[in-house]
Amino acid sequence: MQPELPLTEATFLILLSMAQAPMHGYAIMQEVASMSDGRIHLSTGTLYGALSRLLEQGWIERLNSAETTSPRVRKEYQLTHDGRRILNAEVVRLQTLLQAAQLRLAKGEQ
Repeated sequence: MQPELPLTEATFLILLSMAQAPMHGYAIMQEVASMSDGRIHLSTGTLYGALSRLLEQGWIERLNSAETTSPRVRKEYQLTHDGRRILNAEVVRLQTLLQAAQLRLAKGEQ
């Protein structure tokens, strides 16, 4: 197992929110709430603390404001190659756990 894993649920969802396209902070907060069916609501302090840590780890990068189309200056973030690698590794780890649990539960029903 990689030393970075397991990810916290919030970190996993923050990274996952950027899997398809770059996002700004407020959109990440909305996406995390949506993906968690409303269980996780990130405060701005929690989100920007996590984004700062993810930037420091090299898992995400901030886009230059010239790269955005919005007239309002918003900080947009996207996954780096390392961030996508970590996200994929966590998905595999979770799938392995789920498969083991399903197998054990199925054996218990026999």
